[in-house]
Amino acid sequence: MTTPEPIGRRRWAIAEGYIPPGGTHADDPRFESHETACLLNANDRDAHVTITIYFKDREPAGPYRVTVAARRTLHLRFNDLEDPESIPHDTDYSSVFESDLPIVVQHTRLDSRQAALALLSTIAYS
Repeated sequence: MTTPEPIGRRRWAIAEGYIPPGGTHADDPRFESHETACLLNANDRDAHVTITIYFKDREPAGPYRVTVAARRTLHLRFNDLEDPESIPHDTDYSSVFESDLPIVVQHTRLDSRQAALALLSTIAYS
């Protein structure tokens, strides 16, 4: 049996980041405005990932550290990142993901500031 070629890369960037302020669905956390990084680890070992957040007018934040279990996916809300600091809402930012194993990163935003929800998704740059 041959080992399959790894899926993904070790370094990814999402140049476009913005957590919309507020929202019309505050009573249901599933529909709170948010940004999400969807991480896929198709490897047979856990992937250890660090995230650095870049801003236009201040020094970067991070590193944030997460583990993506082997052969699993992790949908990580930027809104939930708190250590070393929370990511401010209504602020432009970019993010860089560095992993010890090849992974795939996809970016999604849910904007619930209006009753008609807006959803955006794109693959990150590797």
